[in-house]
Amino acid sequence: MSKKRLDHVGVMVKDMNTSIPFYTDILGFELKGRVPHTNGVIELAFLGFGLDDETDLELIQGYNDSLPVEGKVHHFAITVTDVQAEFERLKGLDVTFIDEEITTLPNGYRYFFVEGPDGERIELFQR
Repeated sequence: MSKKRLDHVGVMVKDMNTSIPFYTDILGFELKGRVPHTNGVIELAFLGFGLDDETDLELIQGYNDSLPVEGKVHHFAITVTDVQAEFERLKGLDVTFIDEEITTLPNGYRYFFVEGPDGERIELFQR
């Protein structure tokens, strides 16, 4: 069997011009590419952190404009080296927090959740 990995996670969004700046300016992603779908209706944007073999975040606009409050993916997680510092940094920005404090699991992993522009749940996670 060939080696496999998670290639990307697709998140449906209502407005690329709102979502891309949120993911790039606030969460630190880099925009790798923004392309129209061949169907002429959907637009795609791929984001990452500039690493070669990384899992991309794919934003999808135009597939479904009736997104539920929680979006179409329950959550995805971004690894951070210092979850406390990231918590404090985001508190100073226009970010909606789902968690009022950082959760520490019995194995020592720590995390908190924020919302993206369309209500998508984003976990900031430190192993």
